Amino acid sequence: MAEAPSGIRLDKWLWAARFYKTRSLAKQAVESGKVHYNGERCKVSKEVHIGATLTIRTGWDSKIVDVIALSDQRRGAPEAALLYCETADSIRTREQLAADRKILGAAAGALHPERPNKKQRRQIHRFKNLNDE
Repeated sequence: MAEAPSGIRLDKWLWAARFYKTRSLAKQAVESGKVHYNGERCKVSKEVHIGATLTIRTGWDSKIVDVIALSDQRRGAPEAALLYCETADSIRTREQLAADRKILGAAAGALHPERPNKKQRRQIHRFKNLNDE
């Protein structure tokens, strides 16, 4: 990786680290409070420095990452992963929440059954007619 300046704009670093597909999406995330720099809400133009801690919410997940390198160029995913290190607590929490969502997703099918198909409707009507007689 090319040597980068001592500080890079937050939206540019998030884009280069591949957390967001475009800089405008990174900008929107920062402005809407989905990205926190060292535990505090910040502006898009905040300079990122090595050793900073970022909390990034994307979809259902929240990641806590430590900045270990700076880059203002978007590269491939393997190189982008070298820019940060996710904390062990963050990984454990994300995996636990994903497992919980998976369990709840399986249970949601039982709570909201699908509509009966044609064959099942006929069986229901036959059953009701037998009970009406």
